[in-house]
Parts: sequence; C-alpha cells; structure tokens
Amino acid sequence: MGNEKEKKKKWLRITGIILLFLLLGVIVYGYYLYHSVTSTVETMHEPINRVKSGKREQTITLEKKDPFTVLMLGVDERKGDKGRSDTIIVLAVNPQTESVKMLSIPRDTRTEIAGHGTVDKINHAYAFGGVEMAVETVENFLDIPIDYYIKMNMEGFQDIVDSVKGVDVYNDMAFKAGMHKFSQGNIHLDGEEALAFVRMRKDDPNGDFGRQHRQREVIEGVIDKGASLSSLTHFNDILAALGKNVKTDISFSEMVEMQKNYKETGKNIEQLSIEGNGQYIGDIWYLLVPEEEQLRVQNELKQQLQKING
Repeated sequence: MGNEKEKKKKWLRITGIILLFLLLGVIVYGYYLYHSVTSTVETMHEPINRVKSGKREQTITLEKKDPFTVLMLGVDERKGDKGRSDTIIVLAVNPQTESVKMLSIPRDTRTEIAGHGTVDKINHAYAFGGVEMAVETVENFLDIPIDYYIKMNMEGFQDIVDSVKGVDVYNDMAFKAGMHKFSQGNIHLDGEEALAFVRMRKDDPNGDFGRQHRQREVIEGVIDKGASLSSLTHFNDILAALGKNVKTDISFSEMVEMQKNYKETGKNIEQLSIEGNGQYIGDIWYLLVPEEEQLRVQNELKQQLQKING
C-alpha cells in the first residue's frame, strides 16, 4: 500500500507540472519562433466569466512576484459528452519562498457545488457549469482565490504523443484494451495506442492506481522525447497539439512574466494531501472530508500565499 501511495504521489507531481512544463518551457525556445508561439497561445487563451468571490482582496502583479494559484483540470471530453474533471490539482506558487505547494483534490470529494444549489462530487462542478463553476467550487472548498486555470482534454494524449512521434514505456502487465494488445515489458506506443493504454482501469488489479501509473509512464515518455527533439518540424507539431488540446486564461505576456520571475519555484514542489473517508450515500460513493481536515489544508495553502513584507 505504501508503494502504491508513493507511485500516486509521484504521478500527481508529474501531472501537476506537465502542463506548466509544456506551456512555460516552450517560451524559452519560443523566442526564436515568436510568431508560432504567440499564435498557439492565442488559440489556447480562453478567458472565463469570473464571479468575484471576495477571496482576492488585491489584484496580483506578476512583475512584483506576487504569489498566485492555478487550478489544473484534466477533462475526459468525448464527442457529444461534456465530460467531468477527473483530475483536479491546485498549485499555490510563491516566488519569495521559491516554492510550490500542490494539492490534488480527489474527484469523489463531496462538497457544495457553487452556483448550482446542490451537494455532490466535486468533479461534477465542471459537468454542470464548465470551468467557471469548477473554479468557484474549488475556491469555496479551499477558501482561497483561484487566479488562473489550465484545462487539458485527456483526448489530447493522442495528439501530443503523435506530435513527438510516439513514446517508449515499460508495461507492468500484459492486457488488451479494445482493439489494442499490450505485451509486458518495454513497448512503443503511437497516439491512439497511448490513449487506450492510459484509459484501461477495470481489468487492472490496482484499479485507479494502475491507470495513474500508466498515465505517468506516458507523460514521462512525452517529456523525454520532447526534450530530445531538435527539429523545428517536431516543435511545430507540439505547438499544434497544445493549441488543440489545452485551454487557459493565462496570456502570453503573463507566461513570459512567469518564466522570468517564477522559474526558480519549480525546484521546490511539495505535494499536499487531503484525507477523508469513503462512504455510500444512497447508491453513490463519496469521499467525505472532515471539517478539521478541510480547515488544515485551507490554512496551509493560505500560509503559502502570504507575501513577505506585505
């Protein structure tokens, strides 16, 4: 069990930084391809209608290195189905302490869905009201402001894997998923195979832990391949995949400021956890988080967002 928890924490850490790695990392190389990068960011840029929550008293200023938060949503959207945000991660970034605190909120967490008038699983907020309702619900649950969001369509695994010409992974066990067969050991996956590989859960004895481990393998493969690519053609393919599958309200100028003023924070990432008890209410299984545990996490994140010397 301990080993499974460590695997999960490691995967969550990688998942939490992968989008920032892809978005901010390309900025460094992107100075040489300014127009390509700005065009991609314009495609990804999708501001939302924010309801003022009162949790942010003053507007943050990236030039002054103010602490900020990012809500990261991994959404499994398929044709004709809006989907749910099965990955919900909050990053609290403080450049003064050069640290990031990362909290993964379990998708089955029972809480009030802001603006919907119901108590439900937290991942249903996205299904009911999109990014806006997901942001408001997480703000209420954690009692902190959410400054930015990044949403990735999990279907984008296929496009992003194809953009780096496939990935090499180690498969712990042989299995079949749909039309695809995966042997045990080192295997190479194209985009379609990678998508089937990371989605399989029911036949895995480790359930969600096993699926998360496979997602981590694919993500690590993407990073390894992306870091080794020198061809501008491949770089443009990666940009195209990001533009198609990632949405964010972070503008290009804000990305540049983050790259310039916040890059040291990535060296100190602390994974936070929130504990609860699984329980059926009617026929639905929820994770119930005790009030004192919720308060503990809220206080830790609030302390992370404090600015030194005002």
